[in-house]
Amino acid sequence: MGSLPGRVSLSQAQYYAQPQNTFWRIMGALFGAGPHLGYQTRLRILQQRHLAVWDVCASARRFGSLDAAIDRKSLVVNDFAGFFVAHPRIEAVAFNGAMAATVYVRSVLPTLAGPPSGLPLLRLPSTSPAHASMNYADKLTAWSMLRSRLAAPAPT
Repeated sequence: MGSLPGRVSLSQAQYYAQPQNTFWRIMGALFGAGPHLGYQTRLRILQQRHLAVWDVCASARRFGSLDAAIDRKSLVVNDFAGFFVAHPRIEAVAFNGAMAATVYVRSVLPTLAGPPSGLPLLRLPSTSPAHASMNYADKLTAWSMLRSRLAAPAPT
């Protein structure tokens, strides 16, 4: 889960379209869905690996592309109750950065009931170029928990 698409992603109608964002580079290293492939191919590969890409926020006012520029009073979260009904086999929710995790915990989690309210939450480092305090190798190492999680047997 990301927080909200930036300007480039919105203009191209593609998740993580900003070329300096390392999301697709990391998805390439972990799952073979790298930026050298067409967008629909990348999405199909992730879907085959049982990964969904979505945003916590359905809409918000943002002045620029940084999460810090989001007007928190304008946030409208996506319909997670409906999402979890439509996708009952979800085993965890992973967040691309702190803002997505914070909004989910504060605005979504209190509205959930039943199994979705107890899903493991995985906060991963942001793949945004604005998160320059962590280099690519360290981000890749942190994100590799997704691959490990998919390879692990389902809990009994």
